[in-house]
Amino acid sequence: MSNNLKKTYFASGCFWGTEYYFMKAHGVVHTAVGFMGGHVDNPTYEQVCKKNTGHLETTEVSYDPYKTSYEELVKLFFETHDFTQTNGQGPDIGPQYLSCIFYSDEKEKEIAEKYINILLNKGYKVATLLKPASTFWKAEEYHQQYYEHKGSLPYCHRYKKIFD
Repeated sequence: MSNNLKKTYFASGCFWGTEYYFMKAHGVVHTAVGFMGGHVDNPTYEQVCKKNTGHLETTEVSYDPYKTSYEELVKLFFETHDFTQTNGQGPDIGPQYLSCIFYSDEKEKEIAEKYINILLNKGYKVATLLKPASTFWKAEEYHQQYYEHKGSLPYCHRYKKIFD
C-alpha cells in the first residue's frame, strides 16, 4: 500500500450502497463505513438510527492520487445516488441518510462546488450538503463491505452516467 494515500468522506444514504460503488472504483485502495458530522463521540449504529446524534452514514474512501483523482471520486458520488432527494435516500428516510460531501481542505470544497454548479446548470435541484470533515467514527465490523460479504447488490443506489 502506498504511503501517498489520501482519504475522503462521502455520505449518500445507506453507507452500504455508497461503499459498494467506491470499493470497486479504480484507484480506491480501501473503504470503511461509519459516521460523521454529529455531536456524540463513538456512536453506535443503533444510536445513529434513533436520529438524534446528528451523524450521517458516511463512507471513508482511501485512494491513490496517482491512480485516480478527487474529482473522479466526486463524479462517482453524484452518479451513484439521488442527490436531489432532501429527506434521505430512496426508501431510507431520515437525517442520517442525507447526501453530503465532507471536504478536508479548500481544494476539495472548490471541486465539490464545481460539480454542484455543473448539476445546477443542467437543471438539477441539488440537495447535497457540503461540510468540513470532522471525526470519522468507524461503524461496527458487521457493516464493513456489507454487500461483498452478503453477495447481493445495493437496493437504494444505482449507477447513472451524468458527466462526460
